[in-house]
Amino acid sequence: MSRGIFITLEGPDGAGKTTQIQMMKEYLESLGKTVLLTREPGGTGISEKLREILLDKENAEMSDTTEMMIYAAARAQHVAERIRPALERGEVVICDRFVDSSVAYQGYGRGLGDAVQEVNRYATAGLEPDRTFFMDLDPAIGRGRIGKGVQDRMEREKLDFHYRVYEGYLKIWQANPHRVIRLDASRSIDTIQSEIRKHLQQMLDEEEQ
Repeated sequence: MSRGIFITLEGPDGAGKTTQIQMMKEYLESLGKTVLLTREPGGTGISEKLREILLDKENAEMSDTTEMMIYAAARAQHVAERIRPALERGEVVICDRFVDSSVAYQGYGRGLGDAVQEVNRYATAGLEPDRTFFMDLDPAIGRGRIGKGVQDRMEREKLDFHYRVYEGYLKIWQANPHRVIRLDASRSIDTIQSEIRKHLQQMLDEEEQ
């Protein structure tokens, strides 16, 4: 059995990743694929508990390095327990956020730089997505889509932090043109999904060759 396909979605909060991921899953399943839909931080019992710690707005005193380490710990468990086994079974794994999020949020947003890549390379044992869809949306617009009453610890950060994260995403996209596909997330849901499906079909065609 061949290795499965690992797809991730990235982008600012409020960019519409959750909706697109669910539509991707339905499309791939209609083609007969077995799909694992998962998210970060989270995806396993242990990782979901770490998610609660990371996103709890009561934890305002969390240091930037602690934040980076907890994200990496949650990811290490996620990869070992769910993602890698699913890929070894030949499934398609679609993950809402992965290492690129840590590079953007902790590397660029918090200013921790290359340390984020190094820590996560160890946490994932070198696992990288086959394709990443970057939902490109101005952070100010994304924040406007999220009600203030439901914002978590990361979403409550000041707008200048989110613009640093956004600049990080742009640099990740520019540095990885063959893996990262930029999508204008200001368009309609159906228009975005149509573009995603074209790329998915191309991926599947390449797998069959």
